Amino acid sequence: MLRTLGGNLYEFIANLDALHSYLSLSYQAMNAPSFRVEMNDDGSMHLHYYSDRRGLCHIVPGIMGAVAMDFFKTEISMEIISQSDEEERTGKKEHIVFLVTQRPIVPPKSSNRQTMQQNTKQVRHHSTIENAVNKLRDRANQASVCPVKKKNHWGTIRGIVQFGRGKMLRGFLPVYPKTLWVDVKTFCNGLPFHIVFDEELRVKQAGVSIQRIVPGLQTMGIRLDQYFSTVHPEVTLTISNVRKFINSQFVFRTKREMMPESWKERPMLELRGQMIWMESLECMLYLCSPLLRNLHELEERQMHISDIAPHDVTRDLILLNQQRLAEMELSNQLERKKEELRILSKHLEEEKKKTEALLYAMLPKHVANQLKEGKQVEAGEFKECTILFSDVVTFTNICAQCEPIQIVTMLNSMYLRFDRLTTVHDVYKVETIGDAYMVVGGVPVSVSTHAERVANFALGMILMAKEVKNPVTGNPIQIRVGLHTGPVLAGVVGEKMPRYCLFGDTVNTASRMESHGVPNKIHLSPDAYRCLKDKEFEITARGEIDVKGKGKMCTYFLVRNVTAQENEILGRPAKETDSGRASYQTLHDDLGKGSLQMTCPQGRITT
Repeated sequence: MLRTLGGNLYEFIANLDALHSYLSLSYQAMNAPSFRVEMNDDGSMHLHYYSDRRGLCHIVPGIMGAVAMDFFKTEISMEIISQSDEEERTGKKEHIVFLVTQRPIVPPKSSNRQTMQQNTKQVRHHSTIENAVNKLRDRANQASVCPVKKKNHWGTIRGIVQFGRGKMLRGFLPVYPKTLWVDVKTFCNGLPFHIVFDEELRVKQAGVSIQRIVPGLQTMGIRLDQYFSTVHPEVTLTISNVRKFINSQFVFRTKREMMPESWKERPMLELRGQMIWMESLECMLYLCSPLLRNLHELEERQMHISDIAPHDVTRDLILLNQQRLAEMELSNQLERKKEELRILSKHLEEEKKKTEALLYAMLPKHVANQLKEGKQVEAGEFKECTILFSDVVTFTNICAQCEPIQIVTMLNSMYLRFDRLTTVHDVYKVETIGDAYMVVGGVPVSVSTHAERVANFALGMILMAKEVKNPVTGNPIQIRVGLHTGPVLAGVVGEKMPRYCLFGDTVNTASRMESHGVPNKIHLSPDAYRCLKDKEFEITARGEIDVKGKGKMCTYFLVRNVTAQENEILGRPAKETDSGRASYQTLHDDLGKGSLQMTCPQGRITT
């Protein structure tokens, strides 16, 4: 786009404002600088630079130097000759005038003989072209107003093109008719948006469409500045300012107070075009088009495409820009949908995690994953595991004397603590029925330490139960705990609400240990005792008791873990008081043996 602005640096700079005007259609908030160039007699130029932002003028020489070198193979030098605030422009824009001097790049020197030969060829070439141009001009002067096509005429044209080696001649001279073959009516209809005004800004002529929109222009002799204000360039509307910025695109806006009543509620119309000074008439011709960006702006002004001349590219600009806006809106909609999908996906992922957490709370993780994948979960046989049952002592009496919400609150408080302990000791919670709580170690993943894990969990249950209050008495509740070790069969039962269930006599025996237990005691079966007796647990014998359905059994009570503190059992961080208690316990044991001596700061010895 930059390379097509002009064939030389003067034309390039003269059309920069037109480029900025085009870009403003897409970037309406763009605050572009303004450029105006004047050619001097000696070939130098005066570049006028206007900007709302101070201090940026020093980058202009670098940019212009790069353009001159890359596009036109010319070296330039630029120096600031004046710097001021442009009083006429809104906001007192900075006005910098550069003196631009061009120096064509000199090609490498060649030998004198080669130079003479090249000069001779150029002289012959130019003389041949000049003869052809003169011949064509003579034929044109002798021709009638409507000349008849002749073969010799087109032969001359072909000869000129051949002389230029396929390109039109740089020395082109236009041919003008003696009289203008366009009547006034056709001109005003063919160019519906144009205004001719003199040096005093009095309107001499106007196109038909602009007359319809601004009826005041039908009165010849009115002043242009009565009906229009300048938007770009931001100068006072005078003939001197117009001639000064004649290479810039002029944007006029209609004044609301001068518009008909029907236009009072509409947005004002803006016109964009170029100024052409007609020396013979001493008048200015303003060739313009409506400055409309899309169909919505066209409808707001109650205009139609037919109001714009068919040859005017404003038609295509409106439709193409409308298409671009539609594509941008579609792209924005896609971005919004993409963002909505991203948020929904994030929420879905969160809900998925909640669902998985709920599912993993009901079923073992590997079993739940198999069910999610649609696989059938086969029942598994475990040769040895440890099962725990617990219940609340006098739970029936508590239910009879309390409100249901109190019972639910008590059980929820107790089960929340027990559930946390299952994570601490890595045991699997099978189910809860009323006040009964069932846990298994070594299922669904076989481990050799299943008995120790369940034993530590049981010790933690006794400690945790002391933190739960009996809603009737206000004292801590009491629980019975029973453990048994043996083989089980485990599998998923049901489809609507599948449960991971354990089957076998081991389950019945563990339940019997709980039902025949003692409040706040951990009742062990002989098989559970066998697995724990050589471990670091303190166990006492209960003796032989009669167990329903099992006959006589010699059972035991689990007292404590001799190597673990309460906080370790409960999964809490160790406190200084606990370490002090442990040191005190060691001290007490050593003192009991009568073998410890301590030296106090005062020198006294205590044994």
